[in-house]
Amino acid sequence: MGRKKNLPLLEGVTIENIGAEGRSLARVEHMVVFVKGALPGDVADLQVFRKKGRYMEARVVKFHSYSKERTEPFCEHFGVCGGCKWQDLPYERQLFYKQQQVVDAFRHIAGIEIPEAQPILASDPVTRYRNKLEYTFSNHRWLLEHEATDKLPLEHTNAVGLHVPGRFDKVVDLQRCHLQDEPTNLIRNHLREKALAMGLSFYDHRTNEGLLRNLIIRNTTLGEVMVILSVQFDVPEIYLLLESLKENFPDLTSLMYTINPKKNETLYDQEIITYAGRDHIFEKLEELTFKIGPKSFFQTNSFQALRLYQKTREFAALKGDEVVYDLYTGTGTIANFMAPHAGLVVGIESVPESIEDAKVNSEINKIGNTRFFAGDMKEIFTDSFIRENGKPGVIITDPPRAGMHERVVEQILRIAPERIVYVSCNPATQARDVELLGRSYEVRKIQPVDMFPHTHHVENIALLELKS
Repeated sequence: MGRKKNLPLLEGVTIENIGAEGRSLARVEHMVVFVKGALPGDVADLQVFRKKGRYMEARVVKFHSYSKERTEPFCEHFGVCGGCKWQDLPYERQLFYKQQQVVDAFRHIAGIEIPEAQPILASDPVTRYRNKLEYTFSNHRWLLEHEATDKLPLEHTNAVGLHVPGRFDKVVDLQRCHLQDEPTNLIRNHLREKALAMGLSFYDHRTNEGLLRNLIIRNTTLGEVMVILSVQFDVPEIYLLLESLKENFPDLTSLMYTINPKKNETLYDQEIITYAGRDHIFEKLEELTFKIGPKSFFQTNSFQALRLYQKTREFAALKGDEVVYDLYTGTGTIANFMAPHAGLVVGIESVPESIEDAKVNSEINKIGNTRFFAGDMKEIFTDSFIRENGKPGVIITDPPRAGMHERVVEQILRIAPERIVYVSCNPATQARDVELLGRSYEVRKIQPVDMFPHTHHVENIALLELKS
């Protein structure tokens, strides 16, 4: 079947830049071409697979020359696993493109030039920085090249690892992952070998069949480790697996499991049962201690979380008597971080379990000037709520990737706090919200923070001040 007439092969194209969402781009005949699998400086032939009015999307079919920016990936699974897609880009260039992504979002979406863009805060370390990883069990392992071409029958097609990008049912069988410190690899590999030896079934994402579903490993800088095993149904074999983990990893702080018969993997609506140890772990930032449960949200890079919160506190410029609102407070990390420097901090979050953790975190740290409320932000953050809890002089907001609901933005504009510190993991939706807030606020400065080395993701803090 021939190629469609409007999906051309572009020959000898030079990749020029990296744009939003980490996509490389080139320009051909006044059209932007977004390219998969290329870096700035590469010269390649590109097969277009989608063409819109003002842009095309393409994949590399042949390299003529490689960019001088390229570096050797450090992971054996690079190119297949969806984890660290920028390993072939030197870290200093990753930081450059992340900073550019933030500045471009504010320029093109919010329509403003940043008056003071602080240099991005680099992560240290750049590997083994994650405090939470979720591995997937699958009976559809991504086959290695020799396995796909050999005609010999495979012993099995089971895997436990990370998904192949764009393939919900295909999982890379990881041997060594560089995203999280040990014992993450030891635990994952032990479970795989034990499950195979016992003949246990791995999950089939197409048919919703199979026993073993997910493995979550959380750790902290204090050396505490939580393991959560998710299975499809309750059978005696899972307790043999859990007992094996308990015996082989006696230093685990928390060993838990859940029975999840649903088709989706979310655990917020599931009971998570403690098999051994505590039902939580602790993390420490400065002098504050934070309790982290199995459903708790906590910034995934603890090292950079500290720097993120310190910069947020700096931007808030608290004098000690303000009412501060912490919207999308999660487990109250930012709220408790701000409380010693404020008069009152009010936190709002949609997940009830997180709010309970937030209250406990205040109690643990003997903080008495916080209030926490659970519920839908746009339903709670109302005029009557503000009358009851006080008008905020400072609002700190750290919404999910989708950004803030328009009703929340309108409420902020209505109550007009002196300053807004907007923390975001998505500069595009942050810039969209900043444009809406621009009716009453000016962006004074921003601070990009690299939370996820070797990926295109970037966190950003924006300081907005009320126009005089």
